[in-house]
Amino acid sequence: IPAIREAGYEVGIVAEDAEMLPSYDYLLEDNSVIEIGRLRIHTIHNPGHTPGSMSFHVEGTPLLFTGDTLFPGGPGNTFNNANDFKTIITSIEDRMFSKFDAGTIVLPGHGDDTTIGAELPHLQDWVDRGW
Repeated sequence: IPAIREAGYEVGIVAEDAEMLPSYDYLLEDNSVIEIGRLRIHTIHNPGHTPGSMSFHVEGTPLLFTGDTLFPGGPGNTFNNANDFKTIITSIEDRMFSKFDAGTIVLPGHGDDTTIGAELPHLQDWVDRGW
C-alpha cells in the first residue's frame, strides 16, 4: 500500500473486504468508474470468491479483468462453501455472461486468459459438478 501511495495513487477497496487492508483511501462501489490517465475502468461487484470480489472492464475495449471470479474452465475458489458457490455462479451469469459479448477477453488474476464465448457454454457443467 505505501508503494501505491508513493506512486501518487490512492487505495480503494470494497466495503465488504475493507477489513483485509490495514488502511485505504476510499471505498469502491459497484458500477463506479475509475479514471487513470485516459483510461476509464468500470467496476463490477462479483461476490462469491470473497464477499467483495470485483471485476474491472476497461471502457472501449474487450478487456475484462476478473480477479479470482472467472478462469478458463470455471469459477474461482469458494472454499467448499455451497452458498458462496451459488453466489459466484449467479454473479458470473448475471454480471458477466449477460452483460458482455462472446469476444470479451477474460483476464483472471492469474493463469491463462479466455473469452466469455469460450466459457459461457460450460455454465451448466460447472453447476452440475458443484465447483
